[in-house]
Amino acid sequence: MGVADHSKNTFIELQRKKAHRYVIFKIEEKKMEVVVEKTGEPAESYEDFAASLPDNDCRYAVYDFDFVTSENCQKSKIFFIAWSPSTSRIRAKVLYATSKERFRRELNGIHYDIQATDPTEMDLEVIRDRAN
Repeated sequence: MGVADHSKNTFIELQRKKAHRYVIFKIEEKKMEVVVEKTGEPAESYEDFAASLPDNDCRYAVYDFDFVTSENCQKSKIFFIAWSPSTSRIRAKVLYATSKERFRRELNGIHYDIQATDPTEMDLEVIRDRAN
């Protein structure tokens, strides 16, 4: 499984330049390559991000979560989310599961990983709890 240079560069833009709130990646099966499907503007909310994930297909996503600590410090943590809804095709689930670690290694600077099969496994409370 290859990773498009654009995918790596878009992640770096999110990480270093804060150019995106999130990036959603998909596997281009014909090319056997991970490509960028969608990016979210820095002002977009977590709800916008969650709504961008398909109901019945797998995706990888990276989300830049900003929060304030109990000491009143502004912080940011980057989450890698492997989205694999139970309604997606078996072939897609296998493809995404077997390619995940290879793709994940290309993205340096991820703080937390989440594997989600339904929206409750990656809702905002889960993200908040993991970040603190």
